[in-house]
Amino acid sequence: MDIRELNLFLHLAGSLHFGQTSRACNITRSGLTRAIQRLEQELGEELFLRDNRSVNLTRAGTLFKDYAVDVVHRYHALQTQMAAENRLRGELSLYCSVTAILSILPDIITSFRQGYPDIHLNLSTGDAALALARLENREADITIAALPDRLPRHITFLKMLETPLLFIAPRPGEKSSMVPTLDNLDRIPIVMPERGLSRQRCERWFAEKKRTPTIYSSVAGNEALIAMVAMGCGIGVVPQLVLDNSPMKDRVMTLAIDPGLEPFTVGACTTRTALRGPVVQAFWQIAEETSARKYQSRGGDENNSDN
Repeated sequence: MDIRELNLFLHLAGSLHFGQTSRACNITRSGLTRAIQRLEQELGEELFLRDNRSVNLTRAGTLFKDYAVDVVHRYHALQTQMAAENRLRGELSLYCSVTAILSILPDIITSFRQGYPDIHLNLSTGDAALALARLENREADITIAALPDRLPRHITFLKMLETPLLFIAPRPGEKSSMVPTLDNLDRIPIVMPERGLSRQRCERWFAEKKRTPTIYSSVAGNEALIAMVAMGCGIGVVPQLVLDNSPMKDRVMTLAIDPGLEPFTVGACTTRTALRGPVVQAFWQIAEETSARKYQSRGGDENNSDN
């Protein structure tokens, strides 16, 4: 067994979902299945009970999970020690939104600084919709962005989380008497994202409902959009992750619109060329490990419908 197989096992032990683990770990489902089978053959025990509807750890799987966590932790400690001795040096440029700094990056950056104190981190913030463009223009080595509908082949994506895309409106009494419903959304002013995946998903949603939105204004940046909605300029569409971290979240309300908008998959992006560099590799590995630990701690928060 090797560290990659142990990491695959630990992710699957957290998600209990072959489809989710294969996507998150960039491996085919058949490749994941073979990796788990190799572990089971080496141990002489079944690690998972699986059928067409569910996946569960066996008693042996639960015992092996404790062992795997310990081995992976020791491996990471060894890597950190060796990295400190090798004293990897250089610079890394990172671009993300303010929300990403508050909710996604703290643990990653803390671990990165501890493991590689001689690497200088240049951090720029701005509209998340510009993240891929910054990467394409070589203005950043790594960006935090929502996964687009079509990811360019030369870009590598590391999934970190999923977040719903929500309709929001001013709270009653917050400069508005609007009562938005599915039937009247096309007659109520909407504050539209100026660009990016939020706008694409919003426009697609209205097109599928055969409705034409009444656009009050187009705004760059989710934080500014929330402020416009809170001031009564109209309704808007924002990722829940941004709303949860907004200082104005108490001045808006979410709308129970069914069917809703397609959620965002948020993660780290870099080019395949940049990922060959040791500095980017160092950050990427810590991001992978941190994201895997967080996912395991949640125990997998999605259903198991397509195991």
